[in-house]
Amino acid sequence: MASRAENRVVNLAGLVQGITLVTFPAAGTIFTDPTEYDLSNTQYGAMFLPQVVTAIATSLLGAQLARRFGSKQVLLLGLAANLSAMLVLVVSSAFEGDPAAYPLLLVATALLGTGFGLTVPTLNTYAAGFQPERADRAVLTLNALLGLGTALAPVFVAVFVGLGFWWGLPIMSAVLLVLLALAAHRLPLEADAPAEADAGQRGGIPARFWLFAGFAVLYGVCETMNGNWSQQDMTSSLGATTTQAALALTAFWGMVTIGRLLFAVIDRWLPGGRVFHLLPVVLVVTFILTARLGDASPGWGIVVFGLAGLGCSALLPLTISLGQGALPRMSAAVAGGVIACYQVGYGIAAFGTGPLQAAGVSLSTLFAVTACVALVMAGCSFAITSAREKSP
Repeated sequence: MASRAENRVVNLAGLVQGITLVTFPAAGTIFTDPTEYDLSNTQYGAMFLPQVVTAIATSLLGAQLARRFGSKQVLLLGLAANLSAMLVLVVSSAFEGDPAAYPLLLVATALLGTGFGLTVPTLNTYAAGFQPERADRAVLTLNALLGLGTALAPVFVAVFVGLGFWWGLPIMSAVLLVLLALAAHRLPLEADAPAEADAGQRGGIPARFWLFAGFAVLYGVCETMNGNWSQQDMTSSLGATTTQAALALTAFWGMVTIGRLLFAVIDRWLPGGRVFHLLPVVLVVTFILTARLGDASPGWGIVVFGLAGLGCSALLPLTISLGQGALPRMSAAVAGGVIACYQVGYGIAAFGTGPLQAAGVSLSTLFAVTACVALVMAGCSFAITSAREKSP
């Protein structure tokens, strides 16, 4: 059994990872503000391309690195990459409005993707390995804390903007990352983690894995349309202020957190499999509502994006825990593979939306199209649980 200190560090790492992960989307209006960085929608979307590429690469390599160097070293390397990303972002603030700022932002997002790809699969593997008898609940709890961090990021941005220095958030994140790395360095964080469980897996990737992989791609598209483009939709379609747009993003990530905590608590009465079927349907409804908001007040936009957060809440952690349960011989690789596929979906929505808008496609239309993506995801959820029930 893992010690309380080890469980505490793993969960706190999820919280800090959530804050750092959403630092860039939370500052989205600053990056596109003509008086600040003055990025176009296309530039803003493309800014996440390095993050996606490095997150995919490191997620896929994580299990191999853990077998060779140990899970603890992979976690520490990921924290160092996140720290570097925050420091480069702070440096870029000195070049606002200058062409030199954009290459720095690309470097920062590449480092952030590296940190995300190394830490998140490792943390999910730790969570499941430390509490194997209730893995679904442990993974949901970890991801609830990660979601709490993502909900706090836009709040912190709004606070620091009010104080006159938005870059206070990456500085705060850097301090938290240093403290977390020091705490992790003092603990074993190896004995009970199942990172080595994949060592005997040499027979290739089972066909069932691709069900989880496809679901993760679709989920990545749905989450990112809300997480990266909600603020732009609020300001462009609903005439919201910057503060109201930040509230919409906070509502989204806040409900992601609340949903994960809720479904972890009521797991005895509402099993993960049923939640896995229900939440994609919730997303279908929210995307349709978002596309039809039209001239509604910004308050309705905040409500709808909050509901979308509930729809997203448990899907990614359940994909990981269900996948690890269905494919126990490659449990660590499942976590990394699912995160990598999630990042593929993230990339499609993050930097594909900007060029489509430049071509004349409205955000409302794109949200309507994403409702179809969520509908396909609902069908995939039944295929996944059916295959899981039939497995020996």
